[in-house]
Amino acid sequence: MSSAMETRILTIDLGKQSYDIYIGASLLSRVNDFVPSDLEGRSVFIVTDKNVTSYAEQVATDLKARAHANVKIITLPPGEKTKSFSQMQKVSEFFLKEGLNRNSVIFAVGGGVIGDLTGFCASIAMRGVPYIQVPTTLLSQVDSSVGGKTGINTPQGKNLVGSFYQPDAVLIDIEALKTLPERELLAGYAEVAKYGLIQDASFFSWLEKNAKRLIALDQEALAHAIETSCKAKAIMVETDEKEKGRRALLNLGHTFGHALEAEAGYNGTLLHGEGVSIGMVMAFELSRRMGLCTQEDVTRVETHLQDIGLPTRAGYVSGLTTNVDALIDVMRRDKKVVSGKMVFILTRGIGDAFISADVPEKLVRDVLFDSLGGHEKIAKEAKGQCSSKFSSL
Repeated sequence: MSSAMETRILTIDLGKQSYDIYIGASLLSRVNDFVPSDLEGRSVFIVTDKNVTSYAEQVATDLKARAHANVKIITLPPGEKTKSFSQMQKVSEFFLKEGLNRNSVIFAVGGGVIGDLTGFCASIAMRGVPYIQVPTTLLSQVDSSVGGKTGINTPQGKNLVGSFYQPDAVLIDIEALKTLPERELLAGYAEVAKYGLIQDASFFSWLEKNAKRLIALDQEALAHAIETSCKAKAIMVETDEKEKGRRALLNLGHTFGHALEAEAGYNGTLLHGEGVSIGMVMAFELSRRMGLCTQEDVTRVETHLQDIGLPTRAGYVSGLTTNVDALIDVMRRDKKVVSGKMVFILTRGIGDAFISADVPEKLVRDVLFDSLGGHEKIAKEAKGQCSSKFSSL
């Protein structure tokens, strides 16, 4: 990749909480150019994980050399389990022990886990300290770093403890994706596809033609996809910052996906984007069974996600042992539940998603059962090809 590309700038317009998103190359080595306030002599805290310490050190080197900032770094284990009470306590205590004050600035350098955890810690430290998102995965660049959602997971579900707390800036360095494992890159792609499926059919058509360029890290394809995704999210955030209405559309597939993640134990069996991929197919299938969209829509979505290398059925994921009742229990604890009713993002077709709390639970169970491979396993069992029953369903 060349570092000659022009830096693109998007603004999230939230009045006094407005901030800019910078999309470009080689931003990590010139972070001080994009920080919205003077860091001269201030204490700076960088939260990162063991997979991206070299990027955190690039940020630290630039801030020390050009802003003369007093930089301290805390490095956490990688993976979804880091979004926990124990790691939140560890980071918070590190801040306080090392002299964090309201004049400090916090940087989150990493993927969605680091961004969510760091943002939450920033929101509660000293009742709120400025922080800057430096996302290093595709998923965090197009989704989790933008919009101010922060939080941690609990055994009861994903992101059930957290806050809305906007960053001061988001710095998206496309070159950081060069070291991202392919599986993580594909998981991030699910969130890119989501924007087309929600409300931009033309973008989804573009992805069908250009997704492999994006996965091959073609600079122009990446920049276009990231900018388009961030613009779509910016509009949602500006009109519905606290997710009281339309912003919930961004959860297409997430009600199903979060339940699968929780049942998998956040142990790496299922990445967030993989759960979203499976969940989006289930959301389209649920919509089809409700007479809202066509089988052609479902097939088109599933075929595209499969072609790019993402899982589209829960039963395809090795080691994902779960059951419908357990998944329903997790889904009932979802943040979107209203008056005891599960809320789903449904669709009338590609690019035409909407929110609904009027979904028959039997259909939800049927969709889960089929995604887990229930009918297929029952058929094999009847032919004597399956040694154990899918009895947990």
